[in-house]
Amino acid sequence: MAMIRTTGVRRGMLPMAVLGVWGMLAAGCGTHRPEGSAGAAEPSRAAAAPPSRPADFPCPGESPSPTPTRSSGHTAPPADRYAENHGFRVPFPLHGQRRCDGLAAVRRIEDALEPLRKRADFDPVSTRSALTGLGYSAGKVQSHQNGPAGVSFLIDASPLCLEGTMNSRATEADAFGGYPDHSGCDVPSGGH
Repeated sequence: MAMIRTTGVRRGMLPMAVLGVWGMLAAGCGTHRPEGSAGAAEPSRAAAAPPSRPADFPCPGESPSPTPTRSSGHTAPPADRYAENHGFRVPFPLHGQRRCDGLAAVRRIEDALEPLRKRADFDPVSTRSALTGLGYSAGKVQSHQNGPAGVSFLIDASPLCLEGTMNSRATEADAFGGYPDHSGCDVPSGGH
């Protein structure tokens, strides 16, 4: 006749499982409190759960309908899976209050750089100086020459990332929330 032996670990599992269930019940997990009962002032789990994406709302100086957020421009994945393989380079859009903060920062940047554009001062040093004059740390501001009449810039104002260009036609800036699988505001290189 075969004999089955249990180890000390197996013997201890059943009491531990019972204690775990008892602990959850004692803590109130799995109990239902109808409205009007004691503790009804607490929100239900469904009411307390945060939304999956913060709601967008009109920001100061903006029309009631929010502006569209950045997108990669791809609606369907191409046959060569380019979009899928380069998804790590698609920046996160901003929502809620951070979107409003980003729009305000964009307006400040465009206002600060517009006098340089009108003077045709497309020197990266001048651009960087104007941006650090807004209070951004010099170590977090990058500016680069884009031909004889253009400058690009990037500001890591965590949790915001601000980027843009200035040329003879316009000064444009954009705000976003960084990139997946990457810390910092510069476009990640490499892949996954």
